[in-house]
Amino acid sequence: MSHLRKSLKFLPLLMLASPAVSAQAETVADLAARLEASDAQNAYIFNTLLFLIGGFLVMWMAAGFAMLEAGLVRTKNVSMQCLKNISLYAVAGVMFWLVGYQLMYGITEGGFIGKLAIMQFSEANAADGYSAASDWFFQMVFCATTASIVSGALAERIKFWPFLLFTALLTGLIYPIVGSWEWGTGWLDAKGFSDFAGSTLVHSTGGWAALAGAIILGARAGKYGANGQINPIPGSSMPLATLGVFILWLGWFGFNGASQLAMGTISDVADVSTIFVNTNMAACAGVVVAVLYTQLRYKKIDLTMALNGALAGLVAITAEPLTPSVPVALLVGGLGSLLAMLAVPLLDKFKIDDVVGAIPVHLVAGIFGTLAVAFTNPDVKFMPQLIGVASIGTFVFIVSAIIWFALKKTIGIRVSAEQEHVGLDQGELGVAAYPEFVS
Repeated sequence: MSHLRKSLKFLPLLMLASPAVSAQAETVADLAARLEASDAQNAYIFNTLLFLIGGFLVMWMAAGFAMLEAGLVRTKNVSMQCLKNISLYAVAGVMFWLVGYQLMYGITEGGFIGKLAIMQFSEANAADGYSAASDWFFQMVFCATTASIVSGALAERIKFWPFLLFTALLTGLIYPIVGSWEWGTGWLDAKGFSDFAGSTLVHSTGGWAALAGAIILGARAGKYGANGQINPIPGSSMPLATLGVFILWLGWFGFNGASQLAMGTISDVADVSTIFVNTNMAACAGVVVAVLYTQLRYKKIDLTMALNGALAGLVAITAEPLTPSVPVALLVGGLGSLLAMLAVPLLDKFKIDDVVGAIPVHLVAGIFGTLAVAFTNPDVKFMPQLIGVASIGTFVFIVSAIIWFALKKTIGIRVSAEQEHVGLDQGELGVAAYPEFVS
């Protein structure tokens, strides 16, 4: 293509030579036009492919969350966690098609909210740069991820149907509105707020919703003693939890890498590669810091902390995985992990029961990662980041608390003491995950 463009510089001289050359010039011009059209089509294909590959990798994170939660809850509640995870994914898909996508992207520039409309999938148009359906799919799986964060935090004592009702409102209204403020070119985007792949828009949003729910729902029976003691409640399967984290780690390459939103040029592909490396290294640093911290702090290494350390590192780097160097990515991931470790006893101090550690990982590390962008990306200022974190946190926490409180006062959100004792698998489902071991 470059040789052809260079040859076109001499086209006017050749056209003066003879009519035959002039006729040939038209042929060359037509060829150039066809090649340019071919470039656009190739970019369309590769951009769409990035959305689709990234989308099914993020969708695979739903399996990661399901396995992580299944491993960290007790045997008597495993089936319920699996049901909640597949159900929330399905509800998120329906709600994001009905109202979510248009609320998020049907917004006027600098606005506060999009429009209430069902998503319409337009025909392929190379001028768009990608397939509309591929974009919707990629954005939808992000929406489902937000709900997965809430699921683990409130495990083992929340009723199924109120949880699903909250999920519908979170994925259909709360998350799309927050997303529209930045990714939909809304008012936060106009202020200069930056969140590359969603440390705040996805992870902190889920974390704030989970925090409001955990406070209103209350702790599991027996978690906290009357005189302030904290009673550990071990999970059912550390291998399952570990598998879940590895699945999430893999899916994160789609989460962050495909958020480049383009793969039609050499520059875009190089950026995606950089994002992959920084994402991976931040997670590695998160594990190392968690292992060292638990060894020094508790004299024994805690596997669950190591798993959450990886996730905290991933959450922290998600706000800006492109511009940092590898040492900086390691620093961001390590600090995100450390802050998550420090937040765990703080929650216990206030008797906020988070079964899987979702609030320290997704909320705390998400806030840190978003604020850190001001120091890792020279084009981003600190104040817009702070405004974004504060405004999103305030909105999501208050709206979520109102919804949780309304559900509590109407249909109730907590299972009975007897159901909690025998487990939700028997109490609400009647299908035990491990019937040989549960009476």
